[in-house]
Amino acid sequence: MLIKIPTRSQARAWEITPPEVYLGRRRFLQAMGLAAGAGLGLGALGTADAASGTTSLQYTQGPFGTDEGLTPREDVTSYNNFYELGTGKADPARNAHRLVTEPWTVTVDGLCMNPGRYQLEDFLKPHALEERIYRMRCVEGWSMVIPWVGFELNRIIEQAEPTGSARYVAFTTIMDPENLPGQRLRVLNWPYVEGLRLDEAMHPLTIMATGLYGETLPNQNGAPLRLVVPWKYGFKSIKSIVHIRFTEQEPPTSWNVASAREYGFYSNVNPDVDHPRWSQKTERRIGELRRRRTLMFNGYEEEVGQLYAGMDLRKNF
Repeated sequence: MLIKIPTRSQARAWEITPPEVYLGRRRFLQAMGLAAGAGLGLGALGTADAASGTTSLQYTQGPFGTDEGLTPREDVTSYNNFYELGTGKADPARNAHRLVTEPWTVTVDGLCMNPGRYQLEDFLKPHALEERIYRMRCVEGWSMVIPWVGFELNRIIEQAEPTGSARYVAFTTIMDPENLPGQRLRVLNWPYVEGLRLDEAMHPLTIMATGLYGETLPNQNGAPLRLVVPWKYGFKSIKSIVHIRFTEQEPPTSWNVASAREYGFYSNVNPDVDHPRWSQKTERRIGELRRRRTLMFNGYEEEVGQLYAGMDLRKNF
């Protein structure tokens, strides 16, 4: 059971993000390491590296990983879509210091038996971390292979105990236009919202990520907590989550509201369904010159294909 609280809420990443941004998470992870040493069995242990300003995470190797070569860390942390920090690919890394990650609370509510508002440490403590090496595919046609560190979202859902009428899960990112320059632009209706069908959210491939490359998430990659759904286009993997809500009806989602013709609710990687402005049949792996064939469900068809049995994937794109 999560512990409820009564109150609220281009350079390399490690060269851009000020050390003070990481300090809160570092202290939290160190504290968890001490607790685990005392026999409490907490999984997210951490050791700080004062020189680089990062926190190393302790984790086990999780299932479902690909053995494809990893995208270089520098590319993963400097070529990003995170519109809250700017619309250019280099803007998130450049503006990463603007994202304030401490204190951080996560609200869980809607159609569930155990709603509440949780401090980040209480939200994360029960969950042992795993590394999952996932292919990630962006709707613009580029892709990466990233070693995420996190835990299965289904653990949070099981603790929340959604009611029988809950069919979807909606996620909301931080709203802080004073600090986040992108939220002062009218490119989307803020705050950013995404959603999954409940069975998609419960699938073991779907994780809540707290790190990558064995370290805590850089701000430009969605610190301190983000969703990762590797068989869907990248914009479904919402960053910097502050709110999880269980609903009966399909929740409106930011890109679908902005342009339903271009961004369907499901947004499964599908080479047979083109974006109105470009083909999705091929992709370019960051760091490679050649283009490669796009795989159905981003190569995870065997694992998730049954979720969509009998559905028209052109209509439900």
